[in-house]
Amino acid sequence: MNIITLTTDMGIKDHYVASLKGRILQGIKDVQIIDISHSIKPFDVADAAFQVRCCYNDFPKGTIHIIGVDSEPIINFGGVDGRFPSVMLYDEQYFISNDNGFFGTFLEENKPTEFWTVDSILSVENPFTYPAKNLLIPIAEKISSGVKLKDFAKKTESFKTAFTMAAITELNLIKGHVIHIDEYGNAITNISREIFQTIGQESQFVLYFKNKNYFIDIISSSYNEVAQGEKVAIFNEQGLLEIAINRGANRSTGGAEQLFGLHVQDIVRVEFTPKGSRQTIDSLF
Repeated sequence: MNIITLTTDMGIKDHYVASLKGRILQGIKDVQIIDISHSIKPFDVADAAFQVRCCYNDFPKGTIHIIGVDSEPIINFGGVDGRFPSVMLYDEQYFISNDNGFFGTFLEENKPTEFWTVDSILSVENPFTYPAKNLLIPIAEKISSGVKLKDFAKKTESFKTAFTMAAITELNLIKGHVIHIDEYGNAITNISREIFQTIGQESQFVLYFKNKNYFIDIISSSYNEVAQGEKVAIFNEQGLLEIAINRGANRSTGGAEQLFGLHVQDIVRVEFTPKGSRQTIDSLF
């Protein structure tokens, strides 16, 4: 069975996603379609990369991921600004997207096994009308039917990377940002467990956000380690620092987003206090 995932910024209000799935069912036999997300902010390839990166390794080898975000190609043959439909082979899975920054952002510091560009798009009828359906899905059809990438694409070593904010480290300090608010209103940051442990070296710390009245000085292993309604910080399944409120309601009525006023791009600071260096929490602010 072929497994195809869909990640788009199309929402579920309109017919667009249904049209994508109908085209897949027409062109690929014995297929299972999995929705990763259709709630990506329009043209936000960095968020698309985040969502796919969080779950791709839960899928079996050979899975085909279609990323229908900012899919319209830009024709500039020979120029660095051209954006073409492309295929990345990574971790024995296929990722199909316009080369709009998704690939580099998804990979971070990793390298693809292979990267291919499909630049013969002008031979496709109506390539700029619904490109996710008319350009990306036909690539998935070829791959699923066993057509070799070399038979319809050009191998290359370069791909684009979207701008993303990285956590900044200094002596005894990490300054990160909120990069995603999930459906529960939990604020996920770009501060990784690895960075936290490297900079902190098991020192005491204070994590603060918005102002000095909002701080956390312990990392919990689960939400329920604190009382219901209390703020909590954990490292999630992806190893990223997350700020939440235990059972604090969903994002429409509560959670860290509403109760703390946290938003994407807000700064989150972790200040470590090696033994003997500071005496009180108030001295951190």
